[in-house]
Amino acid sequence: MKKESMKQVVLVTGASTGIGNLTARSLADAGHTVYASMRNIGGRNAGHAEELLEYGRSNGLDLRGVELDVQSEASAEAAVATILREAGKLDVVVHNAGHLVVGYVEAFTPKDIEHLFDVNAIGIQRVNRAVLPHMRERRSGTLVYVGSTTSVVVPPFMGPYVASKFAADAIAQVTAYEVGQFGIETTIVMPGPFTQGTDHFPNASRASDVERSSGYAALDPLVKRNEEATSGLFTPGVDAHPKAVGEEIARILALPEGTRPFRSVVDFTNAGVEEVNEAARRAQENFMNRLGFGELLHIKTAQSAQN
Repeated sequence: MKKESMKQVVLVTGASTGIGNLTARSLADAGHTVYASMRNIGGRNAGHAEELLEYGRSNGLDLRGVELDVQSEASAEAAVATILREAGKLDVVVHNAGHLVVGYVEAFTPKDIEHLFDVNAIGIQRVNRAVLPHMRERRSGTLVYVGSTTSVVVPPFMGPYVASKFAADAIAQVTAYEVGQFGIETTIVMPGPFTQGTDHFPNASRASDVERSSGYAALDPLVKRNEEATSGLFTPGVDAHPKAVGEEIARILALPEGTRPFRSVVDFTNAGVEEVNEAARRAQENFMNRLGFGELLHIKTAQSAQN
């Protein structure tokens, strides 16, 4: 039985399938009130929503559904308003909604890339703008961003996706400087690739300019074996399943306020991302201290304000 003091109200974006769906389940299992959000909750995603609700009913969990399209500011505002009306507060947002594209960078039109950034990066800003006034007023809250190890290792044939995850990571970092002064924590969880348990690869979009793609036909065999090559990176015998991401987010949210890690890597390919993160952290800390803004690296909790 979870302690009531540990129970938090959590919004998970992009929870219809994959990591978002598994994370909603893990957080509900941990005893939180979870709002699993998705587009078209009464239409195309009605089946996914009902599966989640049934999982909650069957296991005695507080797992709820809410309509939220991260490409609509009005939708984000309405979803947050619904949560505040029903639950009275919103403690955590898990920014998970995203889309994968595969192909040659030149073959993606500006509109292709604009659409991807709108989902993977600007969608985060829409949701943050909807929830941050409430969190700032309470001087409490946690923003969890489901990032990607691709923003460190930069794999081939996913250029616009990688660029959008870089952008999302930057939004998370710079927002953290500011909201941390109002008691709002930030954690960037960086999953590595997964080839099971998610529709990420099967549902990936392709570049719309087929003619430009044909100019790179000599590289097609490399693209074709991309998923197979990724699978070959996993340590033999290890269960590289995306449920590990939800479990890690649940672990992080169970930690005391003010002690949650800024970054956490969930990667079964041994890509060395942790070492790069640590080097970047040291450089960032040195730079911020030299600027005289070192305090922005630390969350200002009610406890720290008293010390």
